[in-house]
Amino acid sequence: MDDGLKCPKCNSEHVYQDGMLWICPECAHEWNPQAEGGAGAGAGADAAADQGVRDANGNALSDGDAVTVIKDLKVKGSSLVVKGGTKVKNIRLVDGADGHNIACKIDGIGAMNLKSEFVKKA
Repeated sequence: MDDGLKCPKCNSEHVYQDGMLWICPECAHEWNPQAEGGAGAGAGADAAADQGVRDANGNALSDGDAVTVIKDLKVKGSSLVVKGGTKVKNIRLVDGADGHNIACKIDGIGAMNLKSEFVKKA
């Protein structure tokens, strides 16, 4: 629509701007054309990484914060479950594998890593 801008994922011409991002209504892809000199498929992920770790509601997280788990999470390799509503204090932000970017200790379970998309800032 604007200067021939097309979706880099599906090449659709029906894109629209929302703040700093461009959005494709056909494939739901979001990107920032100014990031990294173009509209690459990873531009949105790079912009999110530059902004730091954010919780499920978009609030910035930092070391030492307290968070609440928003849904039941199965503990891999165990029959334990971290229940939704569990409060976790004194988190540490890490560059973990598979998107697990929070290291913490949970009462009754022990040390574990969580994904920031499954917590909200307390």
